[in-house]
Formats: sequence, structure tokens, C-alpha cells
Amino acid sequence: MKLLVFSDIHNDKKALEKLLAIEADIYVCAGDLVTWARGLDDMAELLKPRADKMYMLPGNHESETDIQRVCDKYGYQNLHGNSFEVAGVYIAGLGYSSPTPFNTPGEYSERQIAERLTLFAALKPLVLICHCPPKDTDLDGVKPGQHFGSQAVREFIEAYEPLRFFCGHIHECEGRDVMVGHTRGANVGKRGYLVDLTLLEA
Repeated sequence: MKLLVFSDIHNDKKALEKLLAIEADIYVCAGDLVTWARGLDDMAELLKPRADKMYMLPGNHESETDIQRVCDKYGYQNLHGNSFEVAGVYIAGLGYSSPTPFNTPGEYSERQIAERLTLFAALKPLVLICHCPPKDTDLDGVKPGQHFGSQAVREFIEAYEPLRFFCGHIHECEGRDVMVGHTRGANVGKRGYLVDLTLLEA
């Protein structure tokens, strides 16, 4: 049972086509399919060949209304604030980022992030997918001393120790695969990350 998670495509059709050519049982777009919500239908259209396996989160460049609309229109599943069980594992998702200086459409306060993550606290074993990375980790650093992740995401990971964690948002950290406490986490970016759920060890 293979899961492919990707993020931060930002209207790059060629990158998206490469991802969709990868065979998986579940595809999760972890936000920022586009930039400033522009061209969302054009990009969402490209996901149609994997429609029955496609789950979506809003990044900070889309609103939850934007993502719900394209999910309804094209038959995708909205994973934002939701979860499901497959292969003995719970997969849960939360989109949006913590506040940015740019006032993008999809931003939550740290308190809002913390409140929404509590919905997943009892799910074990858990694979958690957020658009925003945990603060002050190797998944959220733009350069030394500059970290733009979420403190609430980090606190949830440390408290509840998901089996795996996937995020995007910080492009400079794309491809990093590290331990955050006892949780293995990855910033998937537009290259994506493929994992076999049946091989995960709780």
C-alpha cells in the first residue's frame, strides 16, 4: 500500500506530471498546488487521472474553500482536518501555514493549529501530513537562525509521536528526511515522497 505525498507545486505542470506518473495507491497533495490561488482549475484538472486516489490539503496559497470546491468538482478527497484508516495506519491531514509576512489566503494562528491537531491526538499509529513544518527543525530552516515553521505542529509531534510526518511550505528544506523527536519527518516538496505503509513499524 504505497502513499505518495507532494507539496508546493506552484503551477509547475511538468513537475506535477512527473509525480502523477509514479504508481501509488494514495496520492496526497499537501498544499500550494498553485500560487495565490491562481490557475487552480488548470492544475486540478491534471490530477484527474488519479482522481479516485487523490487527497488534497490547502497550503498557504489556497483557502479551504478553494480546495473544497475543486474536490467537489473533480471528485478528489479533502483531507484538511480529516483522517482515514488504511493498511492498519491512520492518515490525517491539516493544511494552511502559521502566520507569514505575506498575508496569504491559508494561514492559521498557532492556537488555531493546535486546536485542529487535537482531533488527531488519539489516532495510533498515525501518519500526519501538514502543509507547515515543525518550528526550529531541519524541516523549516530558510538559513541559519531563520525558521518559519509552526510551534504547535512541533509540540503535537513531540507529545503524540506520529509514526511518520510529512510537510512542505519551506522550499529550502525540500527533500530533507530527519528525526523530530521520535518521529521520522520529511519535507516532501515538489519531488514528492513515496512510502510503503505496510512496511512501517509502530
